[in-house]
Amino acid sequence: MINSNNLTNKVTLWTRQNKKSLDELKDNGVIRISRKNLEEKYDIISDHVIYLYKWFVDAAKEIVPIVKGVEFPIWCSVSEEYMLRPTIDEVVYVLEVDKSDIIYFDGMKWDYVLNHHYIPKDEKDAIEYDNYIERKGFKNSYSFIDEKTAHFYHEERKKVMDSWKRIFEIDEWDIFKIQANIWEIRPEMIKDILYYEKK
Repeated sequence: MINSNNLTNKVTLWTRQNKKSLDELKDNGVIRISRKNLEEKYDIISDHVIYLYKWFVDAAKEIVPIVKGVEFPIWCSVSEEYMLRPTIDEVVYVLEVDKSDIIYFDGMKWDYVLNHHYIPKDEKDAIEYDNYIERKGFKNSYSFIDEKTAHFYHEERKKVMDSWKRIFEIDEWDIFKIQANIWEIRPEMIKDILYYEKK
C-alpha cells in the first residue's frame, strides 16, 4: 500500500514506538523523541547513533523547520507493507500527516551514514572516490568520522559528511527504500493504534 493520496495534502505514515509513548501522549498531549529515548533503545551504541542523529537533525531542519522543544525526529514507514510490526513492548501509530511536515529520505543511503561511508552521486563518482582514497593512501574512510582521529582528516571528513546530504535526494519512489521523518506526533494526527496480537 502506497501512502500518498494525490487528492489531499495528507499522507499516511506508520511508526512503531515504545508503549510508554501512550502515557506521554496522555500526559503531555504530544509524543517526541528525547535523548533518553535513544539511550534506552540503543543502549551501548547510543553515543554513536545520537552523534549521527544530531547530524540528521541539523540537515533535516533545513528542509522542514524543527518544532520548538523537539530534540530528535520520529522515524516512519511510508507503506503498511514494510512498516515495523507491533511487539509486546511497542505499538504502531497509523498517522495522517500534512505533506509539508514530512522529511523524506533514502533509507539505503542512511545505511552509508550509519557506517560512516561516503555517499556517491552515481557509479562514476563512486569509482572516483575510491581512486581518491587510494591516492591518499587510506585503506577506507571509516576513521575520518571517528571523534578520536577526525582532527587528522579535516578535508576527508568534510568530503564524507557533505555527501551525506544525498540521503534526501530521492532517485526513485521505492516504498522499500524510502522512509519518512516527522518532528512530533499530535493527537489529531493519529488515525489508529495497532497493538501486538499473540498468535
